[in-house]
Amino acid sequence: MRPIEAMLEILRAEGVTTVFGNPGTSELPFTDALAAAPDFSYVLGAHEGSVVAMADGYARATGRTAFVSLHIAAGLANGLVGLLNASRSRTPMVVTAGQQDRRHLAADPMLSGDLIGLASAAVKETFDVQHARDLPLMLTRAFAAARRTPAGPVFLSVPMDLLTEDTEVELPGRTVLAPPGPATELDAAARLLAAADRPAIVAGDAVGRDGATAELVALAEALGAVTYHQPMNDNLDFPTTHPLYGGMLVATHAAIRETLAAHDTVLIVGTHAFMAHHYTPGSPIPEGTTVLQLDADPAELGRNFGVRLGLQGALGPSLAGLAAELAGRVPQAAARIAAAATRAAAERAETERAALAAYGPGPLDPLAAAHAVAAGLPADAVLVEEAITTGLRLRRVLRQDRPGSYVHTVGGGLGWGIGAAIGRRMGDPTRPVVAVLGDGCAMFGLQGLWAAGHYGVPVTFVVMNNGEYRTLKETLDGWDSRSTRVGRYLGLDLAPEADGARHRLDFRAAAEFFGIESVRVDDPAHLTEVIAKSASATAPLLVDVPITGHVPPQADPRPIPYPTPHTPHTPHTPPH
Repeated sequence: MRPIEAMLEILRAEGVTTVFGNPGTSELPFTDALAAAPDFSYVLGAHEGSVVAMADGYARATGRTAFVSLHIAAGLANGLVGLLNASRSRTPMVVTAGQQDRRHLAADPMLSGDLIGLASAAVKETFDVQHARDLPLMLTRAFAAARRTPAGPVFLSVPMDLLTEDTEVELPGRTVLAPPGPATELDAAARLLAAADRPAIVAGDAVGRDGATAELVALAEALGAVTYHQPMNDNLDFPTTHPLYGGMLVATHAAIRETLAAHDTVLIVGTHAFMAHHYTPGSPIPEGTTVLQLDADPAELGRNFGVRLGLQGALGPSLAGLAAELAGRVPQAAARIAAAATRAAAERAETERAALAAYGPGPLDPLAAAHAVAAGLPADAVLVEEAITTGLRLRRVLRQDRPGSYVHTVGGGLGWGIGAAIGRRMGDPTRPVVAVLGDGCAMFGLQGLWAAGHYGVPVTFVVMNNGEYRTLKETLDGWDSRSTRVGRYLGLDLAPEADGARHRLDFRAAAEFFGIESVRVDDPAHLTEVIAKSASATAPLLVDVPITGHVPPQADPRPIPYPTPHTPHTPHTPPH
């Protein structure tokens, strides 16, 4: 068969039914073939960042490797932020871009570029296809690499003229892999855990990705171990309604160390090196703590700190095996669960009290807005979160227990949320999707609304609109007590202030431009009502929610003097 025919056959064999793309001249041979293949759907995005984000959400919803078609060097460059997110979030994805025609590639024609060089820093592996005979084998290898632990995006460069060759190529034979088994030494791990006086578990995102949440719950209950989410978790790895749930670890070594100091033994499951954000000195592990680590990826074991016992194996079978080993060996488990339930109930009651106390007329307090969203969220809904500061408050008030209910990215590339929510709903139309977005994040990914409107994807997009990059202002406050002085928050405002009020961007105008219905909400009860209606949504809706912005800890009108290359820096001395 011809190269393009072989390409489509491999996509079919890999379970691909949907292609996400934004085409150009070098992709025309591929899209022309797709047009004649009714078993494929082509989802167009108005920007490559949105295209990759949609594929990310789709892969997470379906559990299958997503397939993406980008346009040559410029399109690939636009999609890099999404590939960085997918790499950090371990999302399996095969991405192709059409290279210029090889017959004049040496002359550096328009649009051409070093596709492999561009992609290599953002993906697991790259494939530079130069011969038609190699395309079937390289494409098959790409899918294998994308799903191999640790999963992630891979990239293929395919010259446009290669796909049009009238050359016979052969498909490689199909390979069936036996499922991975449990780790060894589970009995030794069970002995260490059973001997613990104050055990804890850290649930990493591989637990949610691998569908091992139920097995982790069984282990936590057999041990009576408080279980924490890894910092800035991407998934629902442990039910936040469970009495043993201890919350999310804060993303600094100092904060992690402080939390884990209450425990003498810690089992870390399926997490990538704790992923600290701001630097604090020292190890995240308290001195004298016994650490066990379980991961399907052997490279994670002992990666950043020593562990007493590292276990490599499939998470589900390994966790189930550990739970079976511990059955009946920890008589204290029931008392530990009861004590944890009392603590959790008190903490949740205090959070509820604080959230309700923050209720009031708009602009809403961020905690009140987060609580109103959580209160209205349908039981089977998926919450896609890219809200930064409001997102942290959401994590405190969300009560979710169904796997797949929470979707985030630790990649840090803004603009992901809109596209990811669309892809998530496309991949699983049976569950309502609510996307909670910061206004800055929404600005980065606004083009994604085109696809929501064009395809009528029923996602409820909630924009938390404070007109600023609040997280950066808060970070500056933590670094320097003088940060409240005029001019300190350089480049951190999206909306100007006039007459003592911040004139926020009106996201309803953006929704109208893309043909999407919208509503502005300035009352918590109204916000809860709007979110509850997402259960029966049949069309996209944008909800503009004005929230209060950053409040400096103190007022000080004096500007901070900054040194210049030509002026020696003199430390500021306060006036007498």
